[in-house]
Amino acid sequence: MTDFSAAARTSRENAATADAPFRIGSEDHKRTFCSVLIDIFDPYKPAVLAWPKLSADAQKRLTDLPFWDVAVQTEGYASSRMQAMADQQTDPLIKEAIALNAFEEGRHKLVIRNMLRFYGISFVDDQAYAAPKNPEWAFIMTGYGECFDSFFAFGLFKMAKDSGYFPPELVDVFEPVVQEEARHILFFVNWVAWTAANKPLFPRLWFRLRCMAALVRAGLGRLSLAGAADGGKSSDNFVAAGGETLTEGLTIGKLLRTCVAEDRRRMDRFDPRLLRPRIMPFVAGIALKFMPVGKA
Repeated sequence: MTDFSAAARTSRENAATADAPFRIGSEDHKRTFCSVLIDIFDPYKPAVLAWPKLSADAQKRLTDLPFWDVAVQTEGYASSRMQAMADQQTDPLIKEAIALNAFEEGRHKLVIRNMLRFYGISFVDDQAYAAPKNPEWAFIMTGYGECFDSFFAFGLFKMAKDSGYFPPELVDVFEPVVQEEARHILFFVNWVAWTAANKPLFPRLWFRLRCMAALVRAGLGRLSLAGAADGGKSSDNFVAAGGETLTEGLTIGKLLRTCVAEDRRRMDRFDPRLLRPRIMPFVAGIALKFMPVGKA
């Protein structure tokens, strides 16, 4: 697999040698956020991943997680939506980056599906994943949904690793998948800013309103890790579906602190001039300040 740390270090070094910070919406901005997907690409193949042999207890923990059907479907829907968006693009670089995003989402589905088959875990994947009627709206909805989900996934993945809930060998296999989600959401928030900056005033306001509506809608589906809004059964909310299982016995405060720290660690790998997803770290920080001591 690609040495992500080396690729990211090169990105940071290139940023350090830049003459000045770029303007959001500029060609330099576009090239830089597209490079997060195009230049830092890991060509691993799901079919040849080495799945470790698990103990009976570890395999039971894996089997008992309640979100596998939704996890497979989530990645399938995301790939379809991303590809539909890529097909609409006229800018060659944006088109290439979003198409690569679609490919990686589809590859995530294959990784999960291959793992489930290897360990004999049953799952349902009978979705057609048809292209959405409004690709841009579907892309925006998916992007904001991934911003929410990835924030919690970073923390859950860290805690599962530190606690030994999953063996280190299995965690290592999934590390590239988790870091790819970090690349996806970084690309997305910069694409939103770049797109808005390149629109005239009134189309820009309309675009921002649509983004706000998508953000609110995505947030309402993720009111808590337990899926308070939809019981954790939404077709694009598999992190919520398994949150209670992975965090059993832990306080909300510890979870939020871990998510904030992991989000910062993963985002620090990228060019510091790029925008970062800020909403969930901000909301988590506010929640921690007002959280009762027993919950923190």
